[in-house]
Amino acid sequence: MNKVNISYLTIIVLILFASFSRIIPHMPNFTPLGAMALFGGAYLKNKYHALVIPIASLWLSDLVLNNFIFSFYSDFTWFYPGFLWQYTSFILITIIGYFFLKKVNFKNVFITSISSSLLFFVITNFGVWLSGSIYSLDFQGLITCYVMAIPFYKGTVLGFICYSSLLFGILEFSKYKFQVLKG
Repeated sequence: MNKVNISYLTIIVLILFASFSRIIPHMPNFTPLGAMALFGGAYLKNKYHALVIPIASLWLSDLVLNNFIFSFYSDFTWFYPGFLWQYTSFILITIIGYFFLKKVNFKNVFITSISSSLLFFVITNFGVWLSGSIYSLDFQGLITCYVMAIPFYKGTVLGFICYSSLLFGILEFSKYKFQVLKG
């Protein structure tokens, strides 16, 4: 394998590892999902791969979690209610990683992690409100939905920051230590 292939494979393996680390017990919303999207967007230079690999990894981990680990549903579940809002936010976060993390450094990763976690919060909770199953479909219901979701944002932002630090840090450190990973 040449340098590019090993580096590319390393990035994909890190995304898959992060995706399946979701089975580790964690506080609510403290997951690697947003970091995976940013990471894939930043390092997978092929636009198609940058979108497909993190989303496919998310979907595969969802299949395992929803059907074998937690068994929330009585039948095999390919997609869960509300998946569209989450996947849309992760696609947008991947695009943020692709365009705003051309230069990977702590400051850029931190800023995109914070802004992406906020984007995720806004989009997914809008989807919760729009479903009409919990909150009234008026302005007061929308505000109530966002206010009730604030306690969960702590886990979201911490997950984005911690997992982004891990994924970007591991790859950058590995590139520093192993010449073959420099692409």
